[in-house]
Amino acid sequence: MLDHSLLVLGSGALATALAVLTLGPGVSSASSHREAPLIAGDPRADNTDVYAFTSPDKSDTVTLLANWIPFEEPNGGPNFYAFGEDLRYNIKIDNNGDGNADVTYTWRFKNRIRDAANQFLYNTGPVTTLNDPDLNFRQVYDLVETRQGKSKVLLSNVTAAPSRVGPASMPNYASLRAQAVRGLPGGGKAFAGQAEDPFFADLRVFDLLYGGDLSERGQDTLAGYNVNSVALQIPKRYLALGGNASRNPVVGIWSTTDRQGVQVSDSREKHGDQWKQVSRLGNPLVNEVVVPLKFKDAFNTLNPDQDRTVQPVVDKVLDPILPKLIQQVYGIPAPPAPRNDLFEIYLTGICKACGPIQADLNAHRLNRDANLRKIVPAEELRLNMAVPATANPNRYGVLAGDLAGFPNGRRLTDDVIDISLQAVEGAAQTGQLVPALADGDRVDTNEVPFGSSFPYLALPHTKSVNSGPSGMTMGKEKSAASLGGVGAALLAAAGWRMRRRSRA
Repeated sequence: MLDHSLLVLGSGALATALAVLTLGPGVSSASSHREAPLIAGDPRADNTDVYAFTSPDKSDTVTLLANWIPFEEPNGGPNFYAFGEDLRYNIKIDNNGDGNADVTYTWRFKNRIRDAANQFLYNTGPVTTLNDPDLNFRQVYDLVETRQGKSKVLLSNVTAAPSRVGPASMPNYASLRAQAVRGLPGGGKAFAGQAEDPFFADLRVFDLLYGGDLSERGQDTLAGYNVNSVALQIPKRYLALGGNASRNPVVGIWSTTDRQGVQVSDSREKHGDQWKQVSRLGNPLVNEVVVPLKFKDAFNTLNPDQDRTVQPVVDKVLDPILPKLIQQVYGIPAPPAPRNDLFEIYLTGICKACGPIQADLNAHRLNRDANLRKIVPAEELRLNMAVPATANPNRYGVLAGDLAGFPNGRRLTDDVIDISLQAVEGAAQTGQLVPALADGDRVDTNEVPFGSSFPYLALPHTKSVNSGPSGMTMGKEKSAASLGGVGAALLAAAGWRMRRRSRA
């Protein structure tokens, strides 16, 4: 069993974390589909999901994915969706278990506009390449690797895949996406751009667990929406402790967003050019259903090595809120506290010496070269890179005996809502699914298939999600009449432009 006496309250860390609550809602945020109080005003900094898995078609590599900007309506023009120029987007890897990043990959984006004075359109004609002159707005990025405090630029001034405006503007978006996949020095691949939101869930679960009426389940709330994504496919040796993935296969992964010049809401005072971490995400649903409301935004400013010092959050891992709510609404008895099994899943990784789950799976102490005295409890998405990819993944992951799935990393197909519901009810410890929750939220798969090669994400949607209660697009006739003249003018202008290009 774990010695929780080591988890002492660090007043300095907690005070620093809570200081973020003085920041205005436009400058601080939380992760995973705007679950924390300050997220709504800063979607470009909102990290929605993190994924890490052994690449199914390239077994010597790991694929890392992180998404931002939740609920992108496909037809959200004319500006569509861009990464923030004043943000740093990071994926971090801890390979020795001390809660600090040993390897960090950082994306910085810049806007490029061909004609800002005479155009309002994202593109002025059909776009067929990333350098197409008709792509009026584009973003370029630098990708930097920081390893043991030393940084080097892996990619510079590389064009990201644009927002998918629609079939008229981008008739072959798959080709554009393919052009945005770039090779990395020494092996590996990188991608940045828009993608279909791979998270699938019925988020009406937050309506008091469907208000006690399980017949309400089954609607994928994220269906039809897009996100902005960054992705890496990295040889395992570049992530492992000592460069040896055989001896040291376990890594911890999380992503963060840093904002430059954070403002205070009352005075609007800028803090120079300092970078402030405003978003953080490792395991899914931790900030939503584990961290109390008071600490959600503060949690996103912390580095994982500080997690064990914030006792109010540790307490909610050991005695979580969600099982009590399930008992209140559905009468399913909450497992008794302390929940050392959840502590193991979220803060130490799973190993026989770590807690009650009798399996050696993804704890840092399984790395043969790890210094056990320096390993600390920290909230990270842990992956054992030695576990091979599963040919036919089970959506329940480890709970169903599929050791390549969540909580051993996270694949795109892992049903993290259902897995997490089962885990908080004790299934990871008992080895048995809770029958009353066997159907979960009844959203078992993504609404579209994922790809079979890097970056595996599905292409962005183009059809509007914005429909009325009857499922019919509201105001269709009115919109067609009022916008007909504008549409005709735009088509005429586009036709003239294409004719002019054909004559050139």
